[in-house]
Amino acid sequence: MAQQVVNRPIGTASPRVQRKRGRRVEAIVRAAADLFAERGYDAVSLEDVADRLDVTKGSLYYYFSSKDELGTAAIETLGNGWMAQLEELSSTYDGSPAERLRALLHEHITLAVRDYPEALRLFLVPRDWPAPQAAAIKALRTRHDAIFRQVIEEGVGSGELSVISLDVTLQCMHAAMTQAPSWCSRLSERARSRAIDDLADTLMLLVGCAPDGRRSR
Repeated sequence: MAQQVVNRPIGTASPRVQRKRGRRVEAIVRAAADLFAERGYDAVSLEDVADRLDVTKGSLYYYFSSKDELGTAAIETLGNGWMAQLEELSSTYDGSPAERLRALLHEHITLAVRDYPEALRLFLVPRDWPAPQAAAIKALRTRHDAIFRQVIEEGVGSGELSVISLDVTLQCMHAAMTQAPSWCSRLSERARSRAIDDLADTLMLLVGCAPDGRRSR
């Protein structure tokens, strides 16, 4: 039987190659994000990223032509992925403002602890970044704030939620969620799941909701 020839446009990689490249790019940006968060942007070089991955610096140039390009990719790949998941949950969740807020808090903490710890640390050090990357981080933080601000304002407007100060409430929520990976990193899977639930319930107290659904004040 004659071998079937698959005609593919010149320069177009096969799906298998594209998947492999995607995994490689993700590994690179996660390693870079870790280093940027640990040391600050200026203190990290492409050699450092290569050492973290145990590859040659030349192999990184196959994917990224400069540290600035790699930094931008880290912000966009990790940050946009995170924000997209939260925005989709907020827009599609069928429930009251309190239920939606609790789901968002739980999702954020889960993403921070299990899926995107590099992204969370990345966004805590924006002052060390060059202006274009710092602006991208600021934009993502603005998107993140808007997701939670909208649902809390809706809940306050309906009387379901109550706050002393919306801005202070959001700052407290963000600060607590920022520490979640540190608190949960050494826990067993079962204890980690419980800690995520407990933290989400605790943060709901900031908007006047006790874990059993009753108003706390």
